Amino acid sequence: MTSNNRISRSIRKNRGAAAVALAAATALLAGCGSSDGKSGGNPLEEGKKGGDGVVVGSNNFAESILLADIYGEALKAKGIKVTYKPNIGSRETTYGLLKNGSISVLPEYNGALLAYLDQKAAPTSVEGTTQAIEAKLDGKLALLKPSPAQDKDSVTLNAATAKKYNLTDKSSLADLKDIAKDLVIGGSPEFQTRHQGLVGLKDVYGLEFKSFKALDAGGPLTQAALQKNTVQAADIFTTDPAIVKQKFVVLQDTKNLFGFANVQPLVHKGDLDAKGTDALDAVSAKLDTETLLKLDTEVQTENKDPLDVAKAWLKSAGLG
Repeated sequence: MTSNNRISRSIRKNRGAAAVALAAATALLAGCGSSDGKSGGNPLEEGKKGGDGVVVGSNNFAESILLADIYGEALKAKGIKVTYKPNIGSRETTYGLLKNGSISVLPEYNGALLAYLDQKAAPTSVEGTTQAIEAKLDGKLALLKPSPAQDKDSVTLNAATAKKYNLTDKSSLADLKDIAKDLVIGGSPEFQTRHQGLVGLKDVYGLEFKSFKALDAGGPLTQAALQKNTVQAADIFTTDPAIVKQKFVVLQDTKNLFGFANVQPLVHKGDLDAKGTDALDAVSAKLDTETLLKLDTEVQTENKDPLDVAKAWLKSAGLG
């Protein structure tokens, strides 16, 4: 399993090409992991790779790519060899690649990961969320410390729809009970079938929308559809700069359907030594929601290269 940092960085500019290339590679990578999920001793000392170093992957949206760059550059600052596999795809793909050892480190969101592993779990704290994840997590994987930074799924309305129904950022999802039947909602294809999506919106809030439009994971397709009123509601992440720029209205999740969404590294056991683990824990300690929104804005609104943004923040935080 090899990677070329120069190629990995260049394909950030073409997300479609990255997805095609990495999808083709997935089939080859799928057979290279161990099938032994038993653990013992230090969980981060098992299954150590040979000379491949640490492979940092990301899901197919801008913030995940930025976070992967932050993790990777923090590890490099400690003298650890790093290669990148950016923009791979959704959790359904990246979780499998972590299990088989094709990637070593992935930025995750604790609540969303838990919903993927156990749809019935309903923790009431960050610590409880981590414990619930660890109870269901594949034996070849481990969680590091969560950060205070949260980027949660949300149901967000465009300005015109919010005005039409007299809804504000203080309004709740429950306020859509009699309105949802008139609204088209958009999101990633997975949002249609996940509990933290249409399934939960119906079960928890009783919301049944007019229809669903498959777009992307809170990215440019979703934002454009919301702005153009192709959809009136959409799954937008709460640190997305488009919320301010387009005057979107995020509805309050008073019943905590979307749970917790702390940024938290998920790693393949044995691929990080203590120095690497400490480096990522140090990142988590300094990364809060305000900082993440600022960094996201630099990448997504000011069009800065995420790798450059990552390096600059790590240096300012004393981690680079």
